[in-house]
Amino acid sequence: MTMIDSEDSPDKPIFFFDIDNCLYSTDLGIDQLIKARIYEFGKEAGLDSTTVIDTCSSYYKDYGLTVRGFINHHGIDVAAFNKKVDGDLPLESVIKPDLALRNMILSIKTRRWAFTNAGIDHARRVLKCLQVDDLFEGITYCDYAEPNFPCKPERRAYEKAMKESGAKDVQVCYFADDSVANVKEAKAFGWMAVLVSKEKPRDSTSTDLHIKTIHELPLVLPQLFI
Repeated sequence: MTMIDSEDSPDKPIFFFDIDNCLYSTDLGIDQLIKARIYEFGKEAGLDSTTVIDTCSSYYKDYGLTVRGFINHHGIDVAAFNKKVDGDLPLESVIKPDLALRNMILSIKTRRWAFTNAGIDHARRVLKCLQVDDLFEGITYCDYAEPNFPCKPERRAYEKAMKESGAKDVQVCYFADDSVANVKEAKAFGWMAVLVSKEKPRDSTSTDLHIKTIHELPLVLPQLFI
């Protein structure tokens, strides 16, 4: 991934963009492809085939990511997980370049940073497929090999994103994500949070703003595009 050089002040506004199901539509079915591979990996790791879905859901709820449950309870090989789940995804045949997305990101008058719960290889592949991989200063991602690695919606993950991006003030941080839990925590942390979802949040206080697709961002934050 090509990083853009930045000499911007850490006090300049920065926009943290989630990647999966945020920069591309859920209609592509990537989430279903990932879940199917996770369930298969879970069975290979020793989970009962009749309860694997419930167990994976429980891991996701308890740990923020299913893979953390696999690590904590099954001592899995994270390299094998990456190869089986993320590495096997046919991203290049499913995710197509998005010129409208590229133009929108280019026009935002803030620093730009990607912030994902995925691994770095998967994140780079998705951004490259969308042809926006050169538009971000960097990526805060989950290193599955790191013991007790932080992930959204844990507060540690947001602190990590600020540290890695050099952002100093929560009041200049903006964030878009498709997860209500992730957006809710970002808002509680002090960031301006935008939920990207076709469905309105049940709890209107969980997010500052709501849009159906990331392309609508200029409609709710026009001040960032002037």
